[in-house]
Amino acid sequence: MQVIRNRPDWIKGIITPQPSVVAIGNFDGIHLGHRALIEKSRELAGPSGPVAVVTFEPLPLAFFRPDQAPARLSTIYQKLSLLRAAGVDVTWLMRFNRELAALSAADFVKQVLVHRLRAKAVVIGEDFRFGKGRQGDVALLRALGASLGFDVVTVPAVMIDGERISSSGIRTRLAAGDFASAAAWLGRPFTMEGRVIRGAALGRTLGYPTANLAVRSQPSPLGGVLAAFSRVEGGPWMPSVTNLGRRPAVGGKEPLLEVHFFDFNQDLYGQRLEVQFVAKLRDELDFGSLDDLVEQMKRDEEEARHCLAKARSPHDEPVG
Repeated sequence: MQVIRNRPDWIKGIITPQPSVVAIGNFDGIHLGHRALIEKSRELAGPSGPVAVVTFEPLPLAFFRPDQAPARLSTIYQKLSLLRAAGVDVTWLMRFNRELAALSAADFVKQVLVHRLRAKAVVIGEDFRFGKGRQGDVALLRALGASLGFDVVTVPAVMIDGERISSSGIRTRLAAGDFASAAAWLGRPFTMEGRVIRGAALGRTLGYPTANLAVRSQPSPLGGVLAAFSRVEGGPWMPSVTNLGRRPAVGGKEPLLEVHFFDFNQDLYGQRLEVQFVAKLRDELDFGSLDDLVEQMKRDEEEARHCLAKARSPHDEPVG
């Protein structure tokens, strides 16, 4: 998959030599609604035609209202991996900034869809808006397509039990610890991933060594102490208990995802780790002493072991 970055005016020349089918959206989490856009694009492109995705980083709402930034469901690495697995040929990670926000709807269409991607069809959701001040809508895109030579196809919302699948709905389910429902909407279990970084090694001195991941997708859609299956990239899934947050009991500042594997103690520094959550055990707490913290960690481990012993291992279920 070819990955393009930056604003339209920074990219010179044609990106797709062949006319392409282009899907546009935030694609945070690549849930079943997003997959419907990609599947329709692949259908329209045919077996050999290129499918391109235009998406935005950061998300527009996070740019305009940082204090109201939505919790992210995927890192850029995960987003690209999922798009590649879905059969996308070109992904344009468009840097969302003031210059892009000021681009008119007509200029966006001409610079991105026509001049760079040679769109023969554009696939969008029914509520799609674009361009400066969100002035562009489906009707305007259809009018521009008629004059510039591309079709516009809208894909209906994907529904489960009468509810429209959305990133915001998945965030709500994750925050409530409803991982089964979130997985149904995503089409796969929710995971977080990253490379293991050096920590303060306090967990090791307390008898609970952890592999630490920086939380790059902020704000996080969930937090607290959670039972999870975790694995080193390419390795087997193993039971674990995790802490996701700022660790008030030890004066933590930056958010971390700390993973403690049961009956396993190896140096994982620098390796990529993936975590699949099963159940939330509790919120983060402060403690009067390290002894109190250790006692609670023992209880957390016992509860996590019990929970995971009853859970279905990722080995036993299809993922993706």
